[in-house]
Amino acid sequence: MHVDPPPHLDEHATVIAAEADDVWRGLCAELERSFSRVPAAVYARLVGAEDTQPAGPRPLAEGSAFPGFRVLVASPGEQLTLQGRHRFSSYLLIFRLEPDGPGRTRLRAESRAAFPGRAGRAYRRLVFGSGGHAVGMRRLLAAVRRASERPG
Repeated sequence: MHVDPPPHLDEHATVIAAEADDVWRGLCAELERSFSRVPAAVYARLVGAEDTQPAGPRPLAEGSAFPGFRVLVASPGEQLTLQGRHRFSSYLLIFRLEPDGPGRTRLRAESRAAFPGRAGRAYRRLVFGSGGHAVGMRRLLAAVRRASERPG
């Protein structure tokens, strides 16, 4: 059965001076670090997320989970798709790694989400209207860039 993805919300990108395999490792490490902390688990429980704690295979693979997200697609060096759902939204976060010249990789992060009902619309205004989501995505991509460009 095919299910249409939720509507496109935004996309953020950065170019990283590293090969795709190094960016993949940096991305996975930063996602684990960022979303496996206590505040992420508390937030996931508060909004009623389906996934509230780390679970599944490591390193990240299809079926892995951490607060707020479950890995839907894991294609090392190419794409990582995270899926989540809570009482205010259902969403996808799609990371794509693309060559950008010798020793360089473009990392794109696409956000897609649906916000059903009055509470969902209010949540969207709070998270996206405030600019909080954009700030968080820029910080995450910068952290991935730093982790990926580190020597050895």
